[in-house]
Amino acid sequence: MFAVSAAVSGSGFIISEDGYILTNYHVVESAHTANLSIKVVTYDGTEYIADIVGVEPNNDIAVLKINAQGLSAAGLGNSDELRVGDAVYAVGNPLGELDFSMSTGHVSALDRVINTQESERINMFQIDAAVNEGNSGGPVYNGMGEVVGIVTAKYSSSGVEGLGFAIPINDVKA
Repeated sequence: MFAVSAAVSGSGFIISEDGYILTNYHVVESAHTANLSIKVVTYDGTEYIADIVGVEPNNDIAVLKINAQGLSAAGLGNSDELRVGDAVYAVGNPLGELDFSMSTGHVSALDRVINTQESERINMFQIDAAVNEGNSGGPVYNGMGEVVGIVTAKYSSSGVEGLGFAIPINDVKA
């Protein structure tokens, strides 16, 4: 007997040379609760099976580990230095089909307390960079190429555009 699950697509980013990856909990939640395997595909097309080594569902954070060495880790910035109007860049896998896409935008607001399906209250900052299904868990970079947030949610309603939200990286570090 075996379990089969539909593929779920999301994003994440490498935070250490030895294979630790940061993403959103909602990206891996189904695999975590059903004890299914998670496949990670890096930019060069290398595939790894990842272990979930830590989750914080209330803050929508998950840490994965792949068996690899010498990886290029993303540099983490200081999200406390963000200001409304700062340029930001969201990287991810929108729609689960457009691998390694980057969208450009600005910080629209700071300190937004957002309710999501996974959690009732998470501190986030608002961005107007394009955010779509599949971007969740991906990094938000500042103009210096440092990760300042994790793409987590977007407001989706008819006639609404450009309302994306990211968890500040300093909150994740804590």
